[in-house]
Amino acid sequence: MWWFLIIMTVAATIIFIRLKQKNKYWIRKGVKQGSPVPLFGDKWRAIAHNQSLADMVQKIYNVGEDDRYCGAYDFMSPALVLKDPDLIKNILVKDFDHFVDHKRVIPEGSDPIWDRNLFFLTGQKWRDMRSALSPVFTGSKMRHMFVLITKSAEQFVEHFVKQNKQVHAIELKDTFARLTNDIIASTVFGFQSDSLEDRDSKFYEMAKRITDFTGFWQGIKLLGFFIFPKLYKTLNIKILSEQISNFFYRIVKENIKTRTEQNINRPDMISLLMEARENHKLIHGVKITDEDITAQALVFFFAGFDSVSSLMCFMSYELATNPDIQERLIQEIDKTSELCDRKLDYEAVKSMKYLDMVVSEALRKWPITPFVNRICTIPYTIEPKRPNEQPIHLEKDAIVFLPIYGLHHDPKHFPNPDRFDPERFSEENKPNITPYTYVPFGAGPRKCIGYRFALLEIKVLFFYLLSKFEIVVTERTEIPVKICKKSLNMTPDGGLWVALKRRN
Repeated sequence: MWWFLIIMTVAATIIFIRLKQKNKYWIRKGVKQGSPVPLFGDKWRAIAHNQSLADMVQKIYNVGEDDRYCGAYDFMSPALVLKDPDLIKNILVKDFDHFVDHKRVIPEGSDPIWDRNLFFLTGQKWRDMRSALSPVFTGSKMRHMFVLITKSAEQFVEHFVKQNKQVHAIELKDTFARLTNDIIASTVFGFQSDSLEDRDSKFYEMAKRITDFTGFWQGIKLLGFFIFPKLYKTLNIKILSEQISNFFYRIVKENIKTRTEQNINRPDMISLLMEARENHKLIHGVKITDEDITAQALVFFFAGFDSVSSLMCFMSYELATNPDIQERLIQEIDKTSELCDRKLDYEAVKSMKYLDMVVSEALRKWPITPFVNRICTIPYTIEPKRPNEQPIHLEKDAIVFLPIYGLHHDPKHFPNPDRFDPERFSEENKPNITPYTYVPFGAGPRKCIGYRFALLEIKVLFFYLLSKFEIVVTERTEIPVKICKKSLNMTPDGGLWVALKRRN
């Protein structure tokens, strides 16, 4: 027994020392780093829910304050954090062919939906699917989807108008999540949903289950994909349950069948992907399947359901706590409403400059995601530009981080970064923003493909909402708002309470 304990102690000590040595990778490269924890790297406090992902990114970003880059650890993998705008441009745009892919969370072959969705596709498969999806987001297609978005936004606001109350005290996170659920259901799946009226909406329930990783066991399951990817693949563990996968597969297949039989064409993603399939577009030499279409539809839930509704919350909070900004925005909305005879059109949305400024500042202060990563697909060298630098050789599969939250809160780029100031994005001030310091949707060819869609639904929602209501604080509004430490996205901690006050 004693011999066994001695052997185990020695083995544990050796493993610990080796893990500590892994966490000195950047020190050996002459790159400044923080204080990573063995096995979990710089993510330990976020994993333990003692720190939000945004705070984690800010802490990493602050290492080597004036350096062009710093080192971090994505669990046991070293990651280079890009801080210099010129370096960001080189890696994400100019030399994109060296950094085409995102890091996979789920090992390839583990989950068919994860394998097929655009965000995690790699190499030529990503290029083919991106090419097939790009027509979905052209100006002409956005005009068509605008009609569906408008219908959902009007339905949303009418829900409160018809209650005939002067003031509605509401929790925004759940409320806006129901709106984004209905918009995605309509524009992506061709499924009509009114989850504010139907509180037990099956579609909304499934959407919540897809994007909720705050539960203990779901968090443990997700953590295992990072630490033991090969074991999870061997055990055939999937991130989505069969119940959820089958629910959305069934909706997509029934939709495709009905549209084919009845020659129905809607301005949504399913129809556009069906059109791409009919035009014989291939994904790595293989025809687009129903599973491909389902995977792309589901990635919109991951990308747009929780994150866009959270941004709507943060923007509402800023308008409620900055009534002068809200009043100026309402004036622009009223003027636009009068010009378009109270029926918003696509061109009218594009013409609203102050609305664009407010949304842009909300995305700066509360970016949809705190960071994104890229994987080095072809070895790459960062040449030294300063006396204290040495060449940084990135091998294949090396990770680079784009610290979006850190860049957006750097006072060198955005003075007084915690202040909500839409004037940063006025026509006079916007040219003063250093390129590649404002990157709410990433940058380069792998920039979020649906960013125009997200901006459109946010602007349409606030046009209709502020046409009828003012957003005001209540005794339940937490000031300042805090970021949830359990969520993978930027989400208000514990939700966000405000009041909708009917305008006269």
